[in-house]
Amino acid sequence: MKKHKAAVYREFRGPITVESIPYPTLPSDGVIIQVMATGVCRSDWHGWAGHDDDIKNHGFPFVPGHEVSGLVVEVGEEVQRFRVKDRVAVPFILSCGTCHTCCYRNRPTICEKQEQPGFTMLGSFAEYLALPRADRNLSVIPAGVDFSEAAALGCRFTTAYRAVIQQGKLSIDDVISVHGCGGLGMSC
Repeated sequence: MKKHKAAVYREFRGPITVESIPYPTLPSDGVIIQVMATGVCRSDWHGWAGHDDDIKNHGFPFVPGHEVSGLVVEVGEEVQRFRVKDRVAVPFILSCGTCHTCCYRNRPTICEKQEQPGFTMLGSFAEYLALPRADRNLSVIPAGVDFSEAAALGCRFTTAYRAVIQQGKLSIDDVISVHGCGGLGMSC
């Protein structure tokens, strides 16, 4: 059985150790990436501390991490937009594109069938990561943007977009002020 290394915890608030785990299974609508950069977010701590029902539902052992970018190493048979060696950034929420919230309300950040690396599925604190729904959710990293910069965008952009556009209902001529010096405030 092919394996790779990942940071794993086996209980909430338990030690995180680097272990060899089974290599991910390629989703037919997804890709497997070699993780080139991953961030650490306060949400990862909440997951590790047991504050997230998605991780409880997934069960242990578990691999955290959702701020990620990488290099495509395998492509599922249904995928049209990506090829091996593409550099990709991953959003925090992998929306389905078929539920009422995605289709009729155009609110993919609260998708009814969302998947989230590091929460509903194993995360990016690993050498490799399987990502479903690639055509809908992944983005090619433009030339000139490095993997570290791209990894930081997925969570920050998703959260800021939902706050400003979906919740705040910002329109083209509105003026806003963003207060805060954390990762989200500085990303707006």
